Amino acid sequence: MSELPLPLEGITVLDFSQFLAGPVAALRLADLGARVIKVERPGGGDLGRTLAFAGRMAGDDSMSFHAMNRNKESVTADLKDPDDLAFVRELVASADVMIQNFRPGVMERIGLDYDSVRALNPTLVYGSVSGYGDSGPFKDRPGQDLLAQAISGLPWLNGSSDDPPVPVGVAVADHLASCHLAQGITALLVRRFRTGRGGLVQTSLFEALLDLQFELLTTRLNDPTIAVQRKGERSAHAFLSAPYGIYPCSDGYLAIAMNPVPTIGRLLDIHQLASMTDPTAWWELQDEIERLISERLVTGTRDEWLAVLDVADVWCAPVLTLEELVAHDGFRAIAMTQQVSTGDLSLTTTRGPLRLDGRDLRSDRAAPRLGEHTEAVRREVAAAREHEGVS
Repeated sequence: MSELPLPLEGITVLDFSQFLAGPVAALRLADLGARVIKVERPGGGDLGRTLAFAGRMAGDDSMSFHAMNRNKESVTADLKDPDDLAFVRELVASADVMIQNFRPGVMERIGLDYDSVRALNPTLVYGSVSGYGDSGPFKDRPGQDLLAQAISGLPWLNGSSDDPPVPVGVAVADHLASCHLAQGITALLVRRFRTGRGGLVQTSLFEALLDLQFELLTTRLNDPTIAVQRKGERSAHAFLSAPYGIYPCSDGYLAIAMNPVPTIGRLLDIHQLASMTDPTAWWELQDEIERLISERLVTGTRDEWLAVLDVADVWCAPVLTLEELVAHDGFRAIAMTQQVSTGDLSLTTTRGPLRLDGRDLRSDRAAPRLGEHTEAVRREVAAAREHEGVS
């Protein structure tokens, strides 16, 4: 099974995008076997090359850039220069997929919007990701993760009733949008193989975050009385009753998911909870339930309580720090890391999160240096042009 070709081998993707959502969508396709050529501006390239996550660099580029642009090639082109634009249009004419995440109107001004490139290449699959879509009052706002979280209302779902809005601490909008874009591109490639027809797939950070909240939005749209009412400091969800939350132990924290309160009470020897058999009370007395659980759990270590709860098949888990995570046997067992290298630079990063035919999606190619493949790709284009002229 491991000898089977990856499903997108033979597919060429042009990645015009920057920062995260577009580049990570292209990365997903690269992990599935596609050849991804990153088209960057001369001089600086993708702004993500210098936007260093935690201030950490690897060579001339940020570690985060390496994480999301591994397994790609890089060519430079000034899209305002007629000769460079002509070169890029030749690339587009022979590509299978094109990805861009410029603000609405930018690609139209330089003639690389979908309607324009479809005339060059009717079979092209064109993927576009924006901040908030192509219309409406938000469309010209910067398409940045924290800003999209804010507009979507997501920060009001985190934290407790005494907290200000609490954003998710990772780029959740970008990552979700990248997955949706890669899914849409793959679907259009399947259609193209069946019909020969290209297509346009569009998504946005805003749509990705609205989709993330489909349970809440569906409930609210059908019952206007529903409102976000965050609970006490231990609650982990505004719309789930106790004991759902995160609780302190003497040496860390423990997460407890959906479980009957009497079961938790019996196992933790909390008599007030063991007799609480009416689920209505789990909502009405949520703060009191969480207080009693907290007072009990803080008297023992996290592992001591896990030993009690795991045996009873209670839905619970340790809350690991980053340091604990990377040192844990569970992290090592899933083999989520890989080594990538280029020149004298070698880095450890994550692999693709899918397994196909029993095979992890791995590649040892680090992110390209800016313009590293420009001359090689230009020679390919020139050779193809010469071949067409002969034929």
